[in-house]
Amino acid sequence: MNDSTTAEAAKALILRIQRLSTEDGPGIRSTVFFKGCPLQCTWCHNPESISPHPQVHWVKSRCIGCRTCLDTCEQGALSLTPDGVQIDRSLCTGCLSCTNACPSTALEALGQEWALDELVSEVLKDRIYFEKSRGGITISGGEPTMQAPFAAAFLRELRERGIHTALDTCGQCPQKNLAKVIEHADLVLYDIKEIDPERHRRFTGATNERILNNLVFVAETMKTCARPAQLWVRTPIIPGHTATQDNILGIGEFIADKLGDSVSHWELCSFNNLCTHKYDGLGLHWACRDFKLMSKQELEYFADIARGSGVDPSIVQTSGPTGIPAGQDEGSPSAGLVNGGVCTEEGSS
Repeated sequence: MNDSTTAEAAKALILRIQRLSTEDGPGIRSTVFFKGCPLQCTWCHNPESISPHPQVHWVKSRCIGCRTCLDTCEQGALSLTPDGVQIDRSLCTGCLSCTNACPSTALEALGQEWALDELVSEVLKDRIYFEKSRGGITISGGEPTMQAPFAAAFLRELRERGIHTALDTCGQCPQKNLAKVIEHADLVLYDIKEIDPERHRRFTGATNERILNNLVFVAETMKTCARPAQLWVRTPIIPGHTATQDNILGIGEFIADKLGDSVSHWELCSFNNLCTHKYDGLGLHWACRDFKLMSKQELEYFADIARGSGVDPSIVQTSGPTGIPAGQDEGSPSAGLVNGGVCTEEGSS
């Protein structure tokens, strides 16, 4: 590696480490969330991961109104209103001095710089859980390939210690970055959100051409290389957005035609509406704020579509929270299923 690459591999901006995770690969895992994402999905439930820079997040329930943060901020970006602390994002530089001064931890730092050896040591504290459950480490985000030299070096260090590794990626990255990271990943968790390129652009800010091309690249790599050994596809099922018959059929046909038997798991992830507080704390509007959880019946409806799309039906799985539509019983038809089972565009961006 040249000096520039060595420097990039030495440190990374990490959002958080989530321990005892059971949703990001096999077994019990620790998921390391990288800061920064090239997409801006309308339904994103981790909006704090999008910016590649440190941010300040205000937690209303912890605030004691002591004004310590106001006195600390040299940019004058903070003010105390009847609704609580307000952050002027145009003035905030992300210096994080307010988060260090806050006595009640109401102001949180989103994004911490970690050295490679320090992060490896930190996640290995949970090694006993990985060994007992056949779990491991997953890197997610944000998008880990935005910090590809560090992500690759991190997975390599873990692999050398016998830890199962996984990359969770949206695929919107230079192919050379993806190649660098998957070389050290036992498993790739790959998002296909929307098969139509224009709808994908409307919902995420970018078309899906690079994403689909990179996914084929991963499948082709598996034919000749030891890693990755497994490829899982994940599709978020978002009412008014990706939750359409055409989309699920189209993704299934793409998997069957372009990826063959490389995909061992296709997971349909139900919409999660439990992140409103994150948008509030960042001062952001969320277009999906009033969306309800899907019913079990509705999620299974889309799973049936997926199983009939040309893929091996056994690879289709569902995950995520579900609810019962207001005013309906568990066994009654879902209000979200209209026009022959296709959700409308209501609420889309």
